[in-house]
Amino acid sequence: MSKAVRICLVGASGLVGSALIRAAVGRRDVRLVAIARRELDLPPGARMEVLVADPANWGDAIAAARPDTVVNCLGTTWKQAGEDEAVFRAVDQDLVLACAKWGQEAGARQFISVSSVGAAISAKQFYLRVKGEVETTLGKLGYNRLDILRPGLLRGSRRELRPAERIGQVVAPLADLFLRGGLARYRSVRADWLAEVILALAHEKARGRFVHEHEAMERALKRQAYHASIAQAQAVD
Repeated sequence: MSKAVRICLVGASGLVGSALIRAAVGRRDVRLVAIARRELDLPPGARMEVLVADPANWGDAIAAARPDTVVNCLGTTWKQAGEDEAVFRAVDQDLVLACAKWGQEAGARQFISVSSVGAAISAKQFYLRVKGEVETTLGKLGYNRLDILRPGLLRGSRRELRPAERIGQVVAPLADLFLRGGLARYRSVRADWLAEVILALAHEKARGRFVHEHEAMERALKRQAYHASIAQAQAVD
C-alpha cells in the first residue's frame, strides 16, 4: 500500500470541513490533521489529530502537521462579518492566504481551496470578487499543484441556516435537473460529496493549477474510482 497522504485541514468546524472529517473516518490512504480555534466534536471512529491554536499561531500548527496537502475550507458569511468588508476579508482572504503561505513553508506540495462558482476578480458582487482575488493570489504562490473548487450552493446541515437558505436547500435538487451544458456549473452539491472530491484530488499527482467546476469535480471522482478498481484488481492478482 502506498504511503498515506498527510492532509492539513483549516476551516475544520464549518460545513465542508466537518464533512471532510467524516469522510476520512476509516480510510487508510489519508492522515488528517485539523487546525482549529477550539476543540472539535469528532464523529465516532475518527482517528486524527486536532491542533487547537489562535489563528495568529496557525503557522506553527501547520508546520507541526507536516502536510503533503493543505485543504482550505475557511469561510464566513456577509452576515457573520457584520456586513463589514474588512472583517470579511480578514477570514476569506487574509487568513486563507496566510495558511497557504504557511503550508508552503511547511513543505506541502498541494493546496486545495474551496471557492465558489462565479468567483472572478471582475465580479460585481463583493463576495465573488474577493474569492476571485484569492484564487489569483494563490496561483502566484508556486505550489506544485493548486486545486480550486468552485461549487454551487452547498447543501448540508448548518448551525445557522437563514430562511432563504432553507428554501434553497429544498428547491436546489429539483432545479439542478434543469441545469445542463454551460449551466451545470451552478448545480448545488452536498457537503459530503464535495468532501469526497477533495479526498480524490489529494491523490492526484499532476502538477499545475486546476479549477474544478461541477463537471470537473465529477470527473475527479470517476478517476479516483477507476484507480481504486485497478489497485484492487492488482491486489487480488
